[in-house]
Order: sequence, then structure tokens, then C-alpha cells
Amino acid sequence: MKEKPSEWVSISDLMAGVMAVVMLLLVVSVLQNQFAELKRQEEKNQQAVSEQEKVTGLLKEMKAALDEHDDTSLVSFDLAGNKMTLGDKMFARGSACLTEEAQRQLRLVSPRIARFFESSSQAQVLVEGHTDNIQVSRPVTDFAKFCTVYDDNFTLSAARAREARKLLIEALEATQAKRVIVAGYGDSQPLPNLDPADEHNRRVEVQFINRADSTTRI
Repeated sequence: MKEKPSEWVSISDLMAGVMAVVMLLLVVSVLQNQFAELKRQEEKNQQAVSEQEKVTGLLKEMKAALDEHDDTSLVSFDLAGNKMTLGDKMFARGSACLTEEAQRQLRLVSPRIARFFESSSQAQVLVEGHTDNIQVSRPVTDFAKFCTVYDDNFTLSAARAREARKLLIEALEATQAKRVIVAGYGDSQPLPNLDPADEHNRRVEVQFINRADSTTRI
């Protein structure tokens, strides 16, 4: 007499098949998520490269404009650091007033900054003033002569950054100008491997930022 097949064996085979399908779907889901993440990362990296190229192109264009007019003696460019630096000689001694030569140079680069903003809605410019650590001996109160009043290095550095900003935004629209931000750090951030009293610490750094997650450092 032939034995009847056990229904439990059939159910066991069915459950094994279901589990195999579930595991296969889980593996497929994991692989899809990993692929999507890799794609997002690749797109993010490509965007970062594109944004960096815009900043590098801007700095090169500004340097070329100054080179054409033989006006690079007061300004230095750092392509790796995405910034240009205005030296102490851009300003009258102990003053926030820009020299005539400095004003001419900043007016040359202002239209380039306007185009930079037009190319990226996320772009920002940080204008940051710095000084050496030699303290102010007595308060300066003649605004007409020094373009500011100050009694410490922080106030002077902020005033110099502010005066530089005025020239940098000349060619910008009002909404664009809001993305040019000023900060004064006084003597709190001397240049690396340099005596804090060294005159090269007296500078204004113009930092160009072009990324979606840009945040100010002030």
C-alpha cells in the first residue's frame, strides 16, 4: 500500500521557499541602497569639484585683472586656500582708510565677485580683518582722518575689513551684498610660524566659499 505524502513536508518546503525569496529581496534592497548611496556620493563629489573650480577660476581671473594693470604688489592670492589677502600697505598706518592704490585694486575685482555670485546662489565672501599683537597705546577718535574710532586691535581689524567690503560690493546688487560678511579677529589669529608682532599679521583676508552647506566662521 502506497504511503500518502505528509502535508507537513509540503508546508516545510513552502516556508523554505518563502524564506529564500525574502532573503533574496533583502539582499536586493541592500544592494540598491548601497548603489543609491554611492551614486549620491559621486554626485556630491562632482558638485564639490565644480564648486571648487568656480572659486579657483574667480581667483585666477582677479589675479589676471590685477596683473594686467600691474597692481599685484599689495594683494596675494592663495588658490588652495580659496582666498586673497590684502596686505597692511593697503591701509594708511594705524588707520582703516584704504589708500588710493588699494581702492583702485578692489574696484577692479568687484565686478568679478558679482559674476561669481550670479553663478552660484550659495556663494559667500568672508572679509576678515587681522592685526599683530602690538596693543593700541591710546584711543583713536578722529573718524574723518582714520575712517574709524578704536581703542583696541579687534575694533581696528573689523573697521579695516568693513572699509575693504565697501569697495568689494560696489558692483554688487543689494541682495548679493548681503552675502559679503565682515569679521574682525584682532591679534587672535596670527599667521603660522610667524612672530605675533610681525607686521605681516596686519592683513585682511577675503575668503571665497561656494558650497551648499557653507557656514560663516563668525
